[in-house]
Amino acid sequence: MRKKRMAMTKRNNAKEFGFLLGTIEEYVPYNHLVRKLEDAIDWNFIYGKVKSLYSEFGRPSIDPVILFKMIFINYSFGINSMRKTCEEIKVNLAYRWFLGISLDEAVPNYSTWSQNYIRRYGDSEVFNEIFDHILEQAIRKGYVDVSAVFGDSTHQKASANKRKANDKEVEITRKVYEEELLNEINEDRAKHNKKELKEVGKTELDFDAEGQEIEVKGETKHIKESTTDPESGLYHKGEHEKCFAYSHQTFCDKNNFVLASVTVPGNVHDSVSFYEAYNVLEEKFKDRIKNVCLDAGYNVGHICRAIYKNGEQPVLPYHRPMGEKKAIRKADFQYDEESDSYICPQGCILEYVTTNRDGYRQYRCKSCEGCPLKDACTKKATKTIFVHIWEHYRKEADEYRHTKEWKEIYPLRKETIERVFGDAKENHGLRYTRVRGLKKNQHQALIIFACHNLKKLGIWKWRDERKISFSFVKFCHISRLDSEVRKKPPFLKLRFQKCGFCQQSEKDQLLMLILFI
Repeated sequence: MRKKRMAMTKRNNAKEFGFLLGTIEEYVPYNHLVRKLEDAIDWNFIYGKVKSLYSEFGRPSIDPVILFKMIFINYSFGINSMRKTCEEIKVNLAYRWFLGISLDEAVPNYSTWSQNYIRRYGDSEVFNEIFDHILEQAIRKGYVDVSAVFGDSTHQKASANKRKANDKEVEITRKVYEEELLNEINEDRAKHNKKELKEVGKTELDFDAEGQEIEVKGETKHIKESTTDPESGLYHKGEHEKCFAYSHQTFCDKNNFVLASVTVPGNVHDSVSFYEAYNVLEEKFKDRIKNVCLDAGYNVGHICRAIYKNGEQPVLPYHRPMGEKKAIRKADFQYDEESDSYICPQGCILEYVTTNRDGYRQYRCKSCEGCPLKDACTKKATKTIFVHIWEHYRKEADEYRHTKEWKEIYPLRKETIERVFGDAKENHGLRYTRVRGLKKNQHQALIIFACHNLKKLGIWKWRDERKISFSFVKFCHISRLDSEVRKKPPFLKLRFQKCGFCQQSEKDQLLMLILFI
């Protein structure tokens, strides 16, 4: 049988004569993401958050809900440029519907948001409040499970050239646990009849020979400071390229809802930035968290101690000892609690010497001469072992690694916090930043993670409502089909009669049934 040939259609004038009939509502698909974002929360809560930032007099301003919805469009759809976002809103009906802007209404200029941020929002807490409000809505719906939380840090490249930097001497920041550590060090030294250590490394005020007040600095270090964005930090880790960056210390739950996030310069170690984010987490969910899951970079004594003090269980991986594989390690030495000493594999006793300022107890052998294992044990004249006074917290966390609960919780880390970072970097603009300054990047990170939570909240809420609708349609209408129709797909044969319950034709009922499957 010969195939019929079809003439080519030309639509040269389709653009000139095109026009729309109806409202924007009709042209936005029922399952479009903007509909899910709109139904996820009541956006009018923003009015209460920003009311104190506006005057009661003067000419009317642009609706603050529109301004914040614009920034949510910016990051939710990965545009990451307010200028481009405004251009997209002009031609995108779904964005106009989400903002409540009609076709004949002008879209706010791209500079409007930046000026409002400079004059109103930059020094306020509105970003934290918006993030907390969205998270609170997810908690009320029962989507958040904080029995186990997952924490990690990821870097975001700063808007700064790595070649434009100056060498700068800065004071070493004191650790948050330094005072508690010094007290325990002195208690340990007192037990061994050692002299008490005094606090050093702190900037204090003193007087010179003429009686003038001067500032005496503590310990300092040299760093590279960017001339473009001085508040960023030089980041270099593993195979990553050396660059100026910001780090975001973040916690999420089992369902990938972000619970807390704190931004720090990129040269701050994860174990240092952990405390600020962890304190924010504890303020929100104290006494509700049971397990805190972290990666190997947090497997240190002071972090395990902080988690145990709050009545929670640290879930940490195995930390492989550093050094040569054939070397004799600290774990090969047996501790004798009665004599407070260590015994080496050859039977030599390592006695207690002192507890240094960093919190390490030192145990040293009197002589290692003639030992057959000396080359594999130490390169010095005698062997010295360093054991931190908080080492038992880390060992306790390591023992938990062999339990059934650990094997259920820790594998979820790659499916939770790692997936949150991957989604935020790939879809919401967390890979690079175009704003400069620590506060601006903190606000940007909160909005990005708020978009992440809002998107998940909207999708989950939409699915739940769809399940309810499907159950109702199936219960109300499936019994009205012919036996012949039941054997075939419902769109092949339809009966057109009114339903006495909802006054809809069965055609519409079946379309609803197909829609919610």
